[in-house]
Amino acid sequence: MSQHPAVRPSVRRPRHRRLAGGILTVVLAAAALTACSPIVNLEAAPAASDPACADLVVLLPDTVAEQPARETDAQGTGAWGDPASVLLRCGVPTPGPTTDRCVSVDGIDWLVDETQQPNYAFTTYGRTPAVEVIVDNDVVSGTTALTDLSRAVSAIPAEGGCTSVEDATPTD
Repeated sequence: MSQHPAVRPSVRRPRHRRLAGGILTVVLAAAALTACSPIVNLEAAPAASDPACADLVVLLPDTVAEQPARETDAQGTGAWGDPASVLLRCGVPTPGPTTDRCVSVDGIDWLVDETQQPNYAFTTYGRTPAVEVIVDNDVVSGTTALTDLSRAVSAIPAEGGCTSVEDATPTD
């Protein structure tokens, strides 16, 4: 006796196939969601291939100043926000002695460049390779962004830091 062609016997898929199908669905959904935000085009810094930059990049947070992380197309970089309001590049030239304004946030010294307001550029001082963070101050607070990035940036050991004239040792 044969079955009617519209009636199929009950076939139960093995558990691993159901699990694989579920994982595939999640991966495809994640890919679809990330496709909504284009990749942020950044130029790699000259020393972006330094192993210290790799150590920093793996520690970059998922959010900075409540802005979600974005994918970038250059080594040693990070970006957050849509449109990107926080940009990071590891491996920029290490600044030498300067009279530029310096601030300390969570134990990391940063030189501050306010010449392109409302975009502020912060460059680590006393760390090699140096890290540059550009913040759109109309969208996020520079201090908040630097605080959120401090754990990752601290992967690069401090070799020095900012000093003031009052800290200088007098010479004869």
